[in-house]
Amino acid sequence: MKTIVILISGRGSNMQAIIEANLPVDIAAVISNQAEASGLSFAQSKGIATRVVDHRNFDTREAFDAKLMQTIDAFKPDLVVLAGFMRILTEGFVNHYQGRLINIHPSLLPAFPGLATHEQALKAGVKVHGCTVHFVTPKVDHGPIVAQAEVAVEANDTPATLAERVLIEEHRIYPQAIRWFAEDRLTLTPDGRVNVKDVETLN
Repeated sequence: MKTIVILISGRGSNMQAIIEANLPVDIAAVISNQAEASGLSFAQSKGIATRVVDHRNFDTREAFDAKLMQTIDAFKPDLVVLAGFMRILTEGFVNHYQGRLINIHPSLLPAFPGLATHEQALKAGVKVHGCTVHFVTPKVDHGPIVAQAEVAVEANDTPATLAERVLIEEHRIYPQAIRWFAEDRLTLTPDGRVNVKDVETLN
């Protein structure tokens, strides 16, 4: 059974979806850079170990990432899962977990990287929006794509209404992507693509 560690910064709704999916993994720990993150209480209520590495206690991004790596590695994870972890990670950190660090982003990458993705989508006038699970690389919001889900953009959408529908899809495809990893169904190709063995539809 694969071991995973989940990183959060707030309520961790994707973390909750992953925990409640009863995946064939050992969720060894939930780690946050915010002691006040409400998601920590949820994890504790499920009997999962929690840790806090507060980025405000470190003078540099590199020092924070080094401590975070030490905390994560104590649990010997096969996969590190970013679930609303609101920190830009250093290249050294990302390379340390190459091929075993994944994230979910609220857009159909490579469209709309960064923040305010729903506002970006509405401003651009796209008809389809969505979310993307991807392996993390040093370039922010880029990396080999594991799974995507589409959401139709409605004429009366606001960023909030669009975000709500996208979040439903995030909660659906993120656990599925982790299941694929746990079942050894994901293969990274030399050209930076992800193949999924015996893939079933996500729709």
